[in-house]
Amino acid sequence: MSQLPRKMLSEGSKLCVRHLLPRSETRTDFSRLYYSVVTFKSMATLTFGLTLVRHGETHYNKEGLLQGQGFDSLLSETGLQQAEAAGCYLKDVQFSNVFVSDMQRAQQTAEAIVKHNRSCSALQMVCDPLLKEKSFGIAEGRRMQDLKDMAQAVGQPFTDFTPPKGETQEQVKGRVKEFLEKMLQQIGAEHWHNRREDETSVSAPPETSPVVGQADDGVKGVPVHTLVVTHGVVIYVAVRFFVEELHCSLASDFDRAHMFSLSPNTGLCRFMLTMRKEDDRFKLSGIRCVFLHRRDHCIL
Repeated sequence: MSQLPRKMLSEGSKLCVRHLLPRSETRTDFSRLYYSVVTFKSMATLTFGLTLVRHGETHYNKEGLLQGQGFDSLLSETGLQQAEAAGCYLKDVQFSNVFVSDMQRAQQTAEAIVKHNRSCSALQMVCDPLLKEKSFGIAEGRRMQDLKDMAQAVGQPFTDFTPPKGETQEQVKGRVKEFLEKMLQQIGAEHWHNRREDETSVSAPPETSPVVGQADDGVKGVPVHTLVVTHGVVIYVAVRFFVEELHCSLASDFDRAHMFSLSPNTGLCRFMLTMRKEDDRFKLSGIRCVFLHRRDHCIL
């Protein structure tokens, strides 16, 4: 494969603390970069876990109001309890990297999870604005029903409607793609030494551990596992992108309506990703869903 062009990372990213993210990144044909599924004999790969967590409840969530990017709200008392519950639930799960939206509600949730988790004590929490919630434009601060009424008034499906000055689903997906690109390069740079030399690159990662309703489902014994704390619409868009465009492997009994629903506050989604290295770049070669919108620990 020819050498891909290079460009600098977006200057929008920042760190909660100093970290070693490569400054030079590739931006090119996304399908080639992320899902060029080609079989190579004896190609070394790295399989790692990705757990997405929605932030805890805020007062805006409780009142059914849209907060988007315009209201950088804090967690409610219930939200703080939910974050603590998520931290307790995940306390024995091994993490190697932590990424979080730069909005306060997500950071509070991530801090509670990290506080309870022994594997996170020496980790650097990376705050990235690419993970912030969708902008709802003029609808922010208004009721969800108001947004639905706006969509109906112009004859558009609610899920496809963009309020004036708001962000489209495609724009949110663009942020998800850019974050995934950056995450792959950082995970590869930091953890490629954990790769499996004898594994052949295929269209989906191998099964790792069974799904039995435990906090470490899918990642038991997996040394590389990334925690991402973000927002409801970002997770919704990410799941659709993984399933519809990256052809994520799913269990036969997955409920599509549940799959494409909004994750509850502190709801968990987990995926297993496999990457390979080509021309000094790390590329996704497979993705498998472990579970979606888990709420075993959730406080209503």
